[in-house]
Amino acid sequence: MTTYFSKDQIKRTIEFHGHQCPGLAIGIRAAELCLRELGHHDDSPIVAICETDMCGVDAIQFLTGCSVGKGNLILKDHGKMAFTFYRRKDGKGIRAMLNPDFIGELRADMGRLMGLAEPTAEEKEQCTQVRAECEKQYYAAKLADMFIKQEPQIKMPRPAAILQSLTCENCGEIHMESRSRRFAGRTLCLTCFEKVEQKM
Repeated sequence: MTTYFSKDQIKRTIEFHGHQCPGLAIGIRAAELCLRELGHHDDSPIVAICETDMCGVDAIQFLTGCSVGKGNLILKDHGKMAFTFYRRKDGKGIRAMLNPDFIGELRADMGRLMGLAEPTAEEKEQCTQVRAECEKQYYAAKLADMFIKQEPQIKMPRPAAILQSLTCENCGEIHMESRSRRFAGRTLCLTCFEKVEQKM
């Protein structure tokens, strides 16, 4: 198991997320890589850009101090097990992508078993065992084996800003200026814009 985080930190991360699983373990190890390379958000503002919406994002939020509400945890759900981290003070960044060759066969077995529409009792038990083994391997792995470390592919986003509030001329609701659209001479919120501007 990783020695970077204490057992208590991992326990509290699991409690924050709500359950223990291989996906959360990936996020814990990605957070470890971030903190080893760039430091914690409390030391210097960190930005995390997650290219997935899976369980590990909760670990990144809990352990790095990045959050959606602060504008420094950004979801770009590309369906990729990849995480980009930036340190704001000097722009240093890394992209960590889960190595597809790392326990590839075991992960393929897990995906196959989890994808079964009507698994037998035996297949359910096998799936539980494979998931537990994947999780164990993630915690035991060297970061260099588990992740492919790359230069960032996504530009560091600007810091969160407070912008003007506008009133939608269709529904009357107030929304942030950067989320407004002009259509047929009217200012619309995104919800109303999507209802009238449909390119099929």
